[in-house]
Amino acid sequence: MSAPGVVIEAIEAVEGGRGGWSAPGSVERPVRSVPVVPGPSPGSHPGHIRVAHSERSCYFRLVSKGEETRRQVLEAAVEVAAISGLASLTIGSLAERTGMSKSGLFAHFKSKETLQIQVLEFASEAFVQDVVRPAVSAPRGEKRIMTLFESWLAVSRDGAAECLFVSAAWEYDDQPGPVRDRLVRMHLDFSDSVAQMFRTGIAEGFFAADADPEQFAHDLHGIMLIFFQAHRLLGDARAEERARRAFSRLIESNR
Repeated sequence: MSAPGVVIEAIEAVEGGRGGWSAPGSVERPVRSVPVVPGPSPGSHPGHIRVAHSERSCYFRLVSKGEETRRQVLEAAVEVAAISGLASLTIGSLAERTGMSKSGLFAHFKSKETLQIQVLEFASEAFVQDVVRPAVSAPRGEKRIMTLFESWLAVSRDGAAECLFVSAAWEYDDQPGPVRDRLVRMHLDFSDSVAQMFRTGIAEGFFAADADPEQFAHDLHGIMLIFFQAHRLLGDARAEERARRAFSRLIESNR
């Protein structure tokens, strides 16, 4: 998922609730103010929020010129992994794809496992920018959920990151280890973020007071997974129409 700037501890900062998809590198980083959404933290400028460096925060990493080569390598790695599988991605196969030396790539990533985790993190940045950020930037309630759906639909239709996350879920569902752990954390955090967006819609009166945010997140994810399969695998010309119909029914059932 690419990183054009530092943006958001989106759900936690804006909504004051729990949940927020962890974008790459949940290690400590300098806290930055970013003019994205209302709700300034103490000491920040009006109209800015502070980006936390907790494990369950959601933000974009500022890319310097010195990271440009690494960014290009990771872009190529996401494309390779989306087609061939994350498990098959190695420093050797990436060297062949990019034309870089194995020693040069090893200096960046050190091991196959580190490469795979950083590819997941890089892909997560693109997904956050393309799906989560537009949704959080939209007004609370139904408009925010609609924006989430439309952005997610577009990425599922056209994006390599979504291919990677769907395929990696199948590859690593029974493969214990750090790569699986990171993938699971990303999926759980995103599900929490969707539930939190829906939860604020309940608080704003857009959805029924007894609606279940976690069930909504589960059902929406199901719609997107079957759309992905119908569109990418089956070539169903009506896949998007069916997804929109299912989404409309899901919204109506929660009013």
